[in-house]
Amino acid sequence: MSKSIVGVDIGAASLRAVEIANPTSARPTLVRFGEVPLPAGSVSRGEVIEPQTVAQSMRALWSQAGFKSKQVVLGMGNQRVLARDLTVAKASKARIQEALPFQVQDMLPIPVADALLDFYPVSEGIGEHGPVINGLLIAAVKDAVLGNVRASKLAGLHAVGVDLIPFAVSRLLVNRARLTGTVALIDIGASTTSVVLVSDGVPQFVRLIPSGGDDITNDLASRLEIPRELAEGAKRTLGLVSSSATKEDKTASAVIFETVNELLGSLRNTVSYYANTRPTEHVTHIVLSGGGAQLRGLPEALAEVTRIPVVAADPLQGVSFARSASEVDVRSNVTSLTVALGLALGSAA
Repeated sequence: MSKSIVGVDIGAASLRAVEIANPTSARPTLVRFGEVPLPAGSVSRGEVIEPQTVAQSMRALWSQAGFKSKQVVLGMGNQRVLARDLTVAKASKARIQEALPFQVQDMLPIPVADALLDFYPVSEGIGEHGPVINGLLIAAVKDAVLGNVRASKLAGLHAVGVDLIPFAVSRLLVNRARLTGTVALIDIGASTTSVVLVSDGVPQFVRLIPSGGDDITNDLASRLEIPRELAEGAKRTLGLVSSSATKEDKTASAVIFETVNELLGSLRNTVSYYANTRPTEHVTHIVLSGGGAQLRGLPEALAEVTRIPVVAADPLQGVSFARSASEVDVRSNVTSLTVALGLALGSAA
C-alpha cells in the first residue's frame, strides 16, 4: 500500500475524491480533495455506463485537484450489490472463498459466474455438524464492478481495492468514532440509501434501498412540471418544515412529504426487522449521513418514526489537515466527501 491513497466516489452526477496520507496511522492526514461533474448518462446509480467518458472526468479531477497518488480505492453500493446473512462451516478464509460459488447459487438473482463473491465473518458458533462462522455474503454483479475499475484504468490510475460503500462509511463513522453497543448507520445518497447495523464495531446487517435524495427532486419536477433545477431548489428550501402559505409551495411540500414518507417507512421497517430478529440487542441510536440526510426536518422525522435518537455523523473526527487542504473548505464540503473519505481510510482496514 502506498503512503498516500485516494478514495474515489463515483456518484450519479459527480465524481468526488479525497487523498489521504498515512491512512494506517492513528491520525491520518487529508492532503487534497476535489469534485467534478459527470456528463449525463455516463453513470447510472453508481455504475459506470461509459468508461471512456468517466475516465476523462477522472483525468480532469486529478488535474484540477492536484492529486499526487494514482493508487485508488473504488466503492460499490448500489442495487447491483447484494448482502445476505450466511453461515458456513469453520475453515480458513481461502477455503471459505473457494467454496462460496457452490454454496450460494440459490441465494443469487443472477448466475454465480456473473458475480463477484466475498464473505465477511461476524461471529463463530456451533452448528449441527460442528463449528461454524456466521457472517455476511457480499455479491456484486461482475460487469458493474469491472466497469468502474476499467474507467480508472483508462484514466491511468491503479485500483488497489473495491470496497462496499456501507462498510467503508461504517468504519469511518462508527469504528473511528469508537461507538459501542448497537448502532444503526443510515447513509442517504442521491439514488441509494444504505442501512448498516453495527454491534461493537462489527457490521451485522446490511440493506441497500433503491431510493435517495434525487427521488424527491425527480418527483417534484415530474409532478409540478418544472425544470429539475427549480425542483432541487424547492426541495432544499421547503424540506419537511415549510410553513409557506402559497399554493405552489403547499403542492411541492405535499410531494416532498409523500416521497420522504416512503423512504422513512422503509428505514423504520429495516431497523424494526433487525431488532425483532435479535431481541437481546438494543439499538441505542441512529447515525445519519449523506447528502440526502441534509433535507430540513428529516432527522427529526426519522427519530419520530423509529423512536430512536438520531445524531449527525462527524466524518472528520480524528483526521488532520495538510496545508494543501483548507479545513474550512473541507468542512463546507464534508457531506459530499464522506464516501470518498471512508473509502480512502478503509484501505487501512
